[in-house]
Amino acid sequence: MPPPKDVVKIAIQMVGAVPQLIDLQQTKPLASVLKDVCDKWNLPNAEHYALQYADGRQTYITESNRRDIKNGSILRLTISPDQEAEQLYIGIQSKNVDVKTDSLKKLASLSQDITFAQEFISRNGLKQIYSIVEEGNDTGEMLAHTLKAFTELMEHDFVSWENLSTVFIKKIVSYVNMNAVDASIQQLSLSILENMVPTSRLLFEVVKKEVTLDRLLTHLQATNAQLQLKAMALLIALLLSATDAERRDMMDYLREKNIRQFIHKNIIHSSEPLKDEMAHYLYVLQSVSINLCEHRMKMSMDPYSQEQRDLLQSLRQSAFESESEVPAGTFSTERRRSLCAKEFRKLGFTNNSNPAEDLRRAPPGLLALDNMVYFSRNSPNAYSRFVLENSSREDKHECPFARSSIQLTLILCEILHIGEPCSETAQAFYPMFFGQDHFFEELFCICIQLVNKTWKEMRATQEDFDKVMQVVREQITRTLNVKPTSLELFKTRVNTMNYSEILKLRQTERLHQEETLAVPVLELREKLKPELLELIRQQRLLHLCEGTLFRKISSRRRQDKLWYCRLSPNHKVLHYGDVEEGVQSPPIESLPEKIPVADMKMLLVGKECPHTKEKGSGKQNKDVLELAFSIVHDVEEYCLNFIAPTRYEFCLWTDGLNVLLGKEMTSERTQTDLDVLLSMELKLRLLDLENINIPDNPPPIPKPPSNLNFCYDFSQAEQ
Repeated sequence: MPPPKDVVKIAIQMVGAVPQLIDLQQTKPLASVLKDVCDKWNLPNAEHYALQYADGRQTYITESNRRDIKNGSILRLTISPDQEAEQLYIGIQSKNVDVKTDSLKKLASLSQDITFAQEFISRNGLKQIYSIVEEGNDTGEMLAHTLKAFTELMEHDFVSWENLSTVFIKKIVSYVNMNAVDASIQQLSLSILENMVPTSRLLFEVVKKEVTLDRLLTHLQATNAQLQLKAMALLIALLLSATDAERRDMMDYLREKNIRQFIHKNIIHSSEPLKDEMAHYLYVLQSVSINLCEHRMKMSMDPYSQEQRDLLQSLRQSAFESESEVPAGTFSTERRRSLCAKEFRKLGFTNNSNPAEDLRRAPPGLLALDNMVYFSRNSPNAYSRFVLENSSREDKHECPFARSSIQLTLILCEILHIGEPCSETAQAFYPMFFGQDHFFEELFCICIQLVNKTWKEMRATQEDFDKVMQVVREQITRTLNVKPTSLELFKTRVNTMNYSEILKLRQTERLHQEETLAVPVLELREKLKPELLELIRQQRLLHLCEGTLFRKISSRRRQDKLWYCRLSPNHKVLHYGDVEEGVQSPPIESLPEKIPVADMKMLLVGKECPHTKEKGSGKQNKDVLELAFSIVHDVEEYCLNFIAPTRYEFCLWTDGLNVLLGKEMTSERTQTDLDVLLSMELKLRLLDLENINIPDNPPPIPKPPSNLNFCYDFSQAEQ
């Protein structure tokens, strides 16, 4: 007979004593449980003791988390958090260096536990931490333990970062700015400043003033990958907390220092594989940089702005230079206005008498004008060739430069997500972005020439404008999907993908769709589905058995603790636990926490998850909502909360958990995988029927013959 749900069988250890095996009554007060355990070992003052997990994070057991204890858990009897906090509070004030160092080392370890942290902070322990940092000159092991303990204590959000003194902050800054200091201390200092920056405008200004961009660039060039990562994290935190004007100034300075080329050469193309955290920071840096275009994208042209009108006139003058050199007195005002209108029409403006009207639409707003001017100034030969080549064509066959440029700018803004907030988890960046200054403008220069090329290949007329731009969008998107490493490679590939190639791809996709829509094929698909769905289920469970590394995302920053979760090979237990950075696939024995699959009640996703309800709503959390899921388990309905590293992992895990719960797989990945498998299986089965039309209805079955005398009688032959 299974034990009641409010009773768990556990083991309790103590150094130098025989372990106790007890039935823990969850309804019994923890103080009474501790007294019983201490009495068995003849220990007085049970209130000075506490229970904690023997493995993993070694969290203290409290009334609030005792329900997390599972059958078979191993606990340890140890000094209570209040006693431990008191001892360490005294220990870190010791005059004996060894005692002080050991106390700080233990403090750094125990501060990860919220119960201990609360006890230590309540004794004004942080004040002692401040004193050690502010008054000490040590830059060795003791300081490293002090900064680690401070970081862990602040992680629990009991104390505001704004309470830090100026002296303390400047001391942390000094460690970042020192040359002769241990790398671990600089990493911790950079991490502290990174956490500090988003909390208040005042702290942002202090850090921005004290830690120069030059200093951060020096750390970025370090050979120590972890130091490089922390420096990048602080740089990103500063960029995200800055105002638009400050961000623009910072990016301009970084451009002067050739940060893109350095990242492209020494980080992206480094011999070491790129870590997820660094990939995310590169994505954010790309997004922040490209989003500097947002202001111009949303600004309509002002026909009364002399500066904007001069830019517009420069386009006309660059294209029709010889005609514009005619002295002003040669033509009347009316004649000159008529000539200008004719030239603007040749440039492809719809409203040639007042071309500013074409740029009133925002987006793309003035960004389209900026792109056209950049193209005319930096690629004058290509610009003149584009305009003059189309001026010599018939009116209906000319490719309108201005109209195409405006629409192309809008397409690029949509593809590159200009104006959208940075994702908290995304890692998808374009390597070629870091290999080129003026990336957006240079990309436009390549793509506007692609428009002209595609226009000629399609032999398009003005009525085909939308069709041409649709093909161009497809050419750009398909090429970007293969992640070219440079703009030159992008240019080569996008020009290779000409209109005939796009037609072939479309035809292949259409033929595939048509052949799979025949009635007999649809019937075959339905027969194959159960077998292939079972194959997908097995793959999902296998993925869960391999396990995945997850991140706990705190409210203040993206990166936090790492933890790993995997399914047991017999598909009966989920094992999970915290792991250190760099651990790829920990053995199942090293994951202390367990959830029996039989105890799982339901799967929650997105807004239904408790950990997404705790977060503030807003655009920044949209991507977190798309990756969040929770397992509700046990009678008390506890939740194990996940935030998947990618949408792919989200789909595989939610599918796998649904399989364990005996439910249908509902992710979009299931349908995609099923379509791919069905397509492959159908192609194999229909291989012999290539170029043969499959009728919608099966041929009629002939009537049976009038007699069966044509059958051979083997019995007579044997005689």
